[in-house]
Amino acid sequence: MGSYNYYKMFGCFNRKFKISEKEPPQDVKEAFLRYSDMGPNEPYMTSDQLLKFLIEYQKEEDSTFSDAERITEHIFQRCHHTAWRPGLTLDDFFYFLFQEDLNGPIKSQVHHDMASPLQHYFIYTGHNSYLTGNQLSSDCSETPIIKALENGVRGIELDLWPNSAKDNVHVLHGRTLTTPVLLPKCLKSIKEHAFVKSPYPVIITLEDHLTPELQAKVAEMVMQIFGDMLYYPESGCLEEFPSPEELKHKIILSTKPPKEYLESKNIKDGETSLSMEDFDDDLAETKADYKSDSDQDDEDNDGYQQKSSSLAAPQYKRLIAIHAGKAKRSLRHSLRTGIDKVNRLSLSEQVLEKAASSHGKDVVRFTQKNILRVFPKGTRVTSTNFKPITGWMHGAQMVAFNMQGYGKFLWMMHGMFRSNGGCGYVKKPDLLMKTCQSNEVFDPKLPWPVRQTLKVTVYMGDGWRLDFSHTHFDSFSPPDFYTKVHIIGVPADAAKRKTRIIEDDWGPNWNEEFIFPLRIPELALLRIVVREHDMSDKDDFGGQTCLPVSELRPGIRAVPLYDKKGQKFKSVRLLMRFKFE
Repeated sequence: MGSYNYYKMFGCFNRKFKISEKEPPQDVKEAFLRYSDMGPNEPYMTSDQLLKFLIEYQKEEDSTFSDAERITEHIFQRCHHTAWRPGLTLDDFFYFLFQEDLNGPIKSQVHHDMASPLQHYFIYTGHNSYLTGNQLSSDCSETPIIKALENGVRGIELDLWPNSAKDNVHVLHGRTLTTPVLLPKCLKSIKEHAFVKSPYPVIITLEDHLTPELQAKVAEMVMQIFGDMLYYPESGCLEEFPSPEELKHKIILSTKPPKEYLESKNIKDGETSLSMEDFDDDLAETKADYKSDSDQDDEDNDGYQQKSSSLAAPQYKRLIAIHAGKAKRSLRHSLRTGIDKVNRLSLSEQVLEKAASSHGKDVVRFTQKNILRVFPKGTRVTSTNFKPITGWMHGAQMVAFNMQGYGKFLWMMHGMFRSNGGCGYVKKPDLLMKTCQSNEVFDPKLPWPVRQTLKVTVYMGDGWRLDFSHTHFDSFSPPDFYTKVHIIGVPADAAKRKTRIIEDDWGPNWNEEFIFPLRIPELALLRIVVREHDMSDKDDFGGQTCLPVSELRPGIRAVPLYDKKGQKFKSVRLLMRFKFE
C-alpha cells in the first residue's frame, strides 16, 4: 500500500491523495546505465565509474579518484549506514545527484584571482547597515551589521552624528526618527564578526556629520578597537589600490577627508556634491526632485566642518584609506578625466541610470581606475532596493543595498555574491577592464552577437512536504507547483520562461528544457522561482534562488531554494541540468 495525504473538505469529509514515489528522471537513468556495470542482481556504479561520470558528464575535469571515493563513502554511510558496498545502485546515484553538499550548482570555494587591485572587483556592499527596518523610524542596532557580515557583506555603512550634548558619537539615520546606537558598539561588532564568513577586507563607509573634536574622538576609538586590523597608507593617500589578497583580515575606512569639507564650506546644507546640475545641463532636474535622492555621504555635514582648518583632526584624516570626493566640474568631465586624489565617488541609482544612458562608456572607463558606489534613492523609505544589474554592467564596484528587506532585487544581490565561494569579492569580467587601442571600452548597449547558449532543464522538485505544513499552500488538496526561470543581464539577454503547472503533487516532475542565447554570459544571472498556482488568489511563493551563469557547473545538479528573505530552506530543492554550447 502506498502513502496518502488526507484533506478535509468543508469540515465534514476527507479527500485522499496518493503520495507519489520520487523516481529518477529518464536522463538520470540513462546516465547511470551509461557509466555502470551489471551486477549479479542489478547495475551498480563503482568509484572508478563515478569518476568517469564526473569528468565526462558533469565536466568536472579536475576530479580525482579520491573525490569519487569520498562521495561513494558518503552515500554508503547516509543511505546504508556502512562504509563499503560493491557500488552505487540507481537509487544511490539518484540520491547523490540530489545532495547539494555533494553536487551543488556552483563551486563553494574561492577560485577567482584575488591579487588584482580593489577596483577590479564587485564588492558586496550594504546601505545604512545599522538599520533594523525602514529608513525613517526603525531602531538602529549592531545586530543587522553582524548579520550582514556573517552573510559575507564586505561594505558596511555607518552614519555618524553628535549626540545632543555634542560630546559623543551616535550612529543613526540623520533627520529621521530612528533611534541611535553608540558607535563603539558598532565598531566592536565589526571587529568581532568581520572575518567570520570571509577573510577579505571590510570597507566601512562613513557618513560623517561630526565636529573636528568628535572626529578626533572617532580616530581614537577606531585605533583602540581595531588596532593592527586597520589599514591606512603611511603616505596619507593611496597611489593605487592594493588587492583583496594583500588586505586580508584588514578593516578600511572610506569617507571624505575633513579638508575637502572645509573647501566646500559655502555649499548650502542639504545639497549633494554630485548634483544633477553638475552632471549635465540636459539631465538637470529640480532641486526638490534631487534632494529626495541624496545620500548624506555626499552632503556637507551640517555645517560642522565650516570651522577653521586649524581645528581639523589630522589623526582622523590619516586613517581614511579610500578617499571619497566630489566632481570639481561636471560629473561627465570627471568621468572622462578622473579626479585628483579621490578614490571613490557615490551616485544615486537615478543619477547612475542617467549617466549610464547618456555616457555609459565614460562610466565604464572611470570604474577601471576608481571605485564607484551606487546607493538607493531617498524615497525608498521602506528599505526597498533597485535593479543592481545597471551598476554591474557599467563596472560599479559598490552597489549599496538595504540588506534588511527582501524582494527580487535583493535576491539578485544574493545571487551575484554566491560567486567565488561567497567571500564578498567577485572579480569583474575582463571585458569591463579592457581598453582597446582606440581607447574604446565595453558598451552594454551594442548589439553583441550570441557568444554562448545555456540550456536549462528543470526536472523535478522535492522537500516542500518536509519544510511546510500539510495545508500551507492549499487547505483542500496538495499544491500545484510551477517553476519560473529568468535570465537577468544586459538588455539583449533578458528572458523569462515558465514550466507547466503540476497539479496536486508535493514532488512535481516537470522535465522541461529551456534554451537561452547569451551575448554577455559573464554578467548574466539565472533567477529561479517556484510558485504554487492558486485559482482564486495570488499564487503562493514556494522558494527562489539566483545563480551567476558564469559560475554554473554543467551537468545534473541539486539546486537548493531559499525563502523570501534569503534563508536557505532545510529540504526544498530542485533537480536541474545546465548545459553550455
